[in-house]
Amino acid sequence: MHFGPPAEIFGVDGIIILVVVVLVLFGSTQIPKLARSLGSAQKEFKKGLDEGASDDGGDTKAVAQATPPAAVNPPAPAPAPAPTPVESSSDGSTGPSA
Repeated sequence: MHFGPPAEIFGVDGIIILVVVVLVLFGSTQIPKLARSLGSAQKEFKKGLDEGASDDGGDTKAVAQATPPAAVNPPAPAPAPAPTPVESSSDGSTGPSA
């Protein structure tokens, strides 16, 4: 089997038809607004990419500078409670005498 050359999706004729369809659908007054919103969206996207790239590179240094160094002296341990005295009676049992 022999296949022909692939059909062009958007040739010159396709672009002209596309422009006419867009004009009919959106109208001539809405197209400048649409172009402005697409341009501002593209600016915001590029700005976000640049901020993300700068955050990735300097993020570890900023975090290292922002955290204070660990405490040099550990906190003192809590004092142990004093043992309660146990009395022994003459019969060999332990506990408080009654």
